[in-house]
Amino acid sequence: MTGATPLSPTPDGRDGTEDTGSTDGTAGIDARAIATARVLAMDAVQQVGNGHPGTAMALAPIAHHLFQKVMVHDPADPRWLGRDRFVLSMGHASVLLYIQLYLCGYGLTLDDLKSLRTWGSATPGHPEWGHTAGVETTTGPLGQGIANAVGMALAARRERHLLDPSSPAGESIFDHRIWVLASDGDIQEGVSAEASSLAGHQGLGQLTVIYDANDITIEGGTNLALSEDVGQRYEAYGWHVERVDRAPDGDINVVAFDRACQQAKAHTERPSLIIVRSTIAWPAPHAQGTSAAHGAALGADEVAATKRVLGFDPAQMFEVPPDVLSHTRLVADRGARSRQEWNQRRSAWTAANPLSASLLQRLEARELPNGWTQHLPDFEPGAAMATRKASGLVINALARVLPELWGGSADLGESNNTVIKDADSAAAVAANNSGPGGRVLHFGIREHAMASAMNGIALHGRSRVFGGTFLVFSDYMRPAVRLAALMGLPVTYIWTHDSIGVGEDGPTHQPVEHLAALRAIPNLTVIRPADAGETAAAWRVALTALSGPTALILTRQDVPVLDRTAAQIINGGDEPLLRGGYIISDAVNPQVIVLASGSEVALALSAQALLAQQGISARVVSMASFEIFEQQSAEYRESVLPSSLTARVSVEAGITDPWRRYVGDHGISIGIDHYGASAAAGVLFEKFGITAEAVAQAATQLLSR
Repeated sequence: MTGATPLSPTPDGRDGTEDTGSTDGTAGIDARAIATARVLAMDAVQQVGNGHPGTAMALAPIAHHLFQKVMVHDPADPRWLGRDRFVLSMGHASVLLYIQLYLCGYGLTLDDLKSLRTWGSATPGHPEWGHTAGVETTTGPLGQGIANAVGMALAARRERHLLDPSSPAGESIFDHRIWVLASDGDIQEGVSAEASSLAGHQGLGQLTVIYDANDITIEGGTNLALSEDVGQRYEAYGWHVERVDRAPDGDINVVAFDRACQQAKAHTERPSLIIVRSTIAWPAPHAQGTSAAHGAALGADEVAATKRVLGFDPAQMFEVPPDVLSHTRLVADRGARSRQEWNQRRSAWTAANPLSASLLQRLEARELPNGWTQHLPDFEPGAAMATRKASGLVINALARVLPELWGGSADLGESNNTVIKDADSAAAVAANNSGPGGRVLHFGIREHAMASAMNGIALHGRSRVFGGTFLVFSDYMRPAVRLAALMGLPVTYIWTHDSIGVGEDGPTHQPVEHLAALRAIPNLTVIRPADAGETAAAWRVALTALSGPTALILTRQDVPVLDRTAAQIINGGDEPLLRGGYIISDAVNPQVIVLASGSEVALALSAQALLAQQGISARVVSMASFEIFEQQSAEYRESVLPSSLTARVSVEAGITDPWRRYVGDHGISIGIDHYGASAAAGVLFEKFGITAEAVAQAATQLLSR
């Protein structure tokens, strides 16, 4: 296909130029750009031999219209603060996004499209945040993108209230929109239901989800498993809903879609869902409307036939008419003008709001204020306090000097101690669209949506979010936790009620295997502090983390505040927890090492005293974080756990397998390799043999071998 060659008529006689939504005289060239995008989608998947061409072909008009006509963005600055965000929740259709990034000039090349889904390419099988410019979040596990976008919308509102609360609606430099493209699969996943319910309750009017209702899933038609009226469901959530039917030939009705976008923009007090009826793999003569077109290359014959329908040369691959590329790249000029105008508005805002501007500058640099650690509370050794309570005291102390710190809980704020005192509730702000920013988030009983929304908040940037629930319910959050670790997002999880210390609630609420499961997630830093002092230090770790999430594992029950003065001296005056594992109490010429985490550190110290009465010298190591300890130098790790000292006992109220790396084949691990029971915490520790006496007995057993 060359320069001005018109599109061949489609089977119903249309020339491919109608219904593009263009009112600027560009209907013909827009239609050809859409056709080009469809051809590129077919060719990219056909070349690699695998992928998802059908959705990318069907939704090419939607993607083109969003990037060319609707969204505010600048390809020259993908991280521009004032941009709209685009989330491809249907991450399997990644080629759809890559093609628009190429056509708009985000830096992808035609060679990048040719290397789709191959080693080292900028176009991996699913979009990866931080890997490809223009990708706002890593998607693929369905439903996550919708929930991420809810977090982005929450963050956008919080940022506006924090930095520019007095500007009229729509006139702040922090006003922007979040656009999501979602599939039938996204809509069916439970996390999207949780997040959409939350978004409707919060009245997130800057959020629009475009639902591609193509009636196709991998196994066949959606009628195999989906029968509710999705639009009515979202209306019940409190969303504004628009419906866009197919054009007579089965293609997207772009004129109707454009009207729906304008309606969504007009509804500023609630989120919008645009239900678009599409035909998967349109206009492939034989593949359109089939489940086979979802996740497999169309085949050479079908690609050729489709190119003929679209007026392209079947013999050519990756054909991009020069005038089409010139046309789509004009979006860069429009984006540059938008950004220039926005920069002028930012300059005026900066002059009028010097304190807020200074705060924004610090937040953009991802820096913490000087001396912030001096506000960490001190805890008196000898007292007793649950680490969950200590965490709450830390949060409230730091909230006074870190306005970017905010968060909440999955309906367990008082139990998790995640409530920032005297701060406005986000629910109250949603109700009246006023106030200083809704700093206390109420996620409701929606753990999965909470974790996914936290990812969106972190991706939006410029704030530090935390979210809490009981440790046993981290299972509900795990898919989003994994994605946070994969993306390297600095979110903080507060997981309390961390062991059989939960007590009478019984085995359903007593986490046993959870620590091991969480430690298995790469790039997740798990910290189980021994006492209030270690808890404060753990928050120091969490808030300085920039490349991954941090999990704080906290007790329900009181634990003694330990004297860590000697440990600080051993570590040269530094906070010892920053090493992950450290000698909290030593002995002259130790014969055995006792390792523990969390509430069991105090138990290990008691065992050390019992052993001393028997003339056995023991070293006690607080192993608060395996991950941080493993990052230390080999010399440091050897100084804490000398390879020559093989008599080692570990104690932790969880499954014992993770401790093998530290106690070795010659050591003994005390824990609980089965489920708990309903009884008082003290009874459970005794009945299950997690006691100082059991630790001392294990140590003497080792030494007698």
